[in-house]
Amino acid sequence: MTFSNSQSQPAIPTYRVMDWDGIIVDKAGAPSDVSIEEIVKWYTDMLTVNIMDLIMYDAQRQGRISFYMVSQGEEGIAVGSAAALDPEDVVFSQYREAGVFQHRGFTIDDFMNQLFATDLDPGKGRNMPVHYGSGKLNHYTISSCLATQLPQAAGSAYALKLQSLQNPNIAPRVAACYFGEGAASEGDFHAALNFAATRSCPVIFVCRNNGYAISTPTLEQYRGDGIASRGVGYGVDTVRVDGNDIFAVRRVMKEARRRALEGDCKPVLIEAMSYRGSHHSTSDDSFAYRARVEVEDWKRRDTPIARLRKWMEGAGCWDEAKEKEARSRIRKEVLDGVKRAEGRKRAPLREMWKDVYETVTEEQKAQMEELRGLVQRYPDEYDVSEYQEGLEGLKLKEGQ
Repeated sequence: MTFSNSQSQPAIPTYRVMDWDGIIVDKAGAPSDVSIEEIVKWYTDMLTVNIMDLIMYDAQRQGRISFYMVSQGEEGIAVGSAAALDPEDVVFSQYREAGVFQHRGFTIDDFMNQLFATDLDPGKGRNMPVHYGSGKLNHYTISSCLATQLPQAAGSAYALKLQSLQNPNIAPRVAACYFGEGAASEGDFHAALNFAATRSCPVIFVCRNNGYAISTPTLEQYRGDGIASRGVGYGVDTVRVDGNDIFAVRRVMKEARRRALEGDCKPVLIEAMSYRGSHHSTSDDSFAYRARVEVEDWKRRDTPIARLRKWMEGAGCWDEAKEKEARSRIRKEVLDGVKRAEGRKRAPLREMWKDVYETVTEEQKAQMEELRGLVQRYPDEYDVSEYQEGLEGLKLKEGQ
């Protein structure tokens, strides 16, 4: 009789191509299939997200936006994995994947219009800041509810599989799904992996294990071998990777995509190990549950941006002058984007009721009229001048 437990099994190894000093330790994983220019783009994509995070975090503290979440320390997971995807692949993400958006073509103005809820925001200001989405980039809109994107991604991947079977002229595609290790404690995680495994769905689950689920450290989240061991339990091809190593992340993502589309298709789970270098969000003070010295030590010791910069300097394609120029240029681009967004009005107030049903219902019309009456009665309490059309924005146009 034998009982199995995690202690009796060897830990799943963490794959790495480049060490903390930017030295290649796995020559087979070196990015020989891409140009230096492309690698520099990966770096500037990470730098853009990092600089935008610093500016927008301060903007929230100044009361200019209501909420923000940064990706500090996890930029390499987002950009490295996005670099291995095809533009036609679909993406479901959580809220630290700004690097995926950035790499796939989301512009500074796209970020700012969503954050400031301008009239150019595709969501029309009806979602919280940082909940980006883009139909053009095949990136589903982010949801606040943890883990809901996992079963959605599994179902989407199944649909993509059927689509390719029914129409051979459509190139096979995968669904890439991002989430944190805290979300893996939700029931949706287990349902998604089991569905994807039993239906052979071409979906890549990317878990960012950054050490904390808000204030809960991984030691209090699970006793097994991380999140990767759960993939094995569900019969899913699984790999663990150093999330601060952008070369390793891209390589495992590229291989995961190949495996996902191979034969009858299959799901793949990637656990990317990293460290959350910031507070969970602008609503959190992480120094209430972790030491400041711990955070500063990680920032000083190893980040995906610092590691890739060391490699680039060793390769002779980057130096201090280029670093200063890039940071100055990106900072100006972000600040200019903030200025443009703050200068725009918000969508008309009627948009709150639209896109729920095919047409606005009688009940919704009554609610709209009730709000209009309140605004008219208390104009000093409800300033609607920042919305397009002002008070008239609470009237439906003909045909709506």
